[in-house]
Amino acid sequence: MMQLEFLASLWTLVGGMVVLAVFSAIADWRRQRRRNLDAAGFMPWALIQILALFAAAGAAIAALHG
Repeated sequence: MMQLEFLASLWTLVGGMVVLAVFSAIADWRRQRRRNLDAAGFMPWALIQILALFAAAGAAIAALHG
């Protein structure tokens, strides 16, 4: 039973990281298309997207393996 709960939490982590990656992709796209070039912001959306995708891939591999 504990194994099933652990796998469910891993898949929840995968879903959350994919949602974060999609959100950061949209935010980066909006930042690239901004009208005021001086209002760039400070969030590294591309880095956040890459890290979220790596975390999602790692959690998915762990869930499939375990």
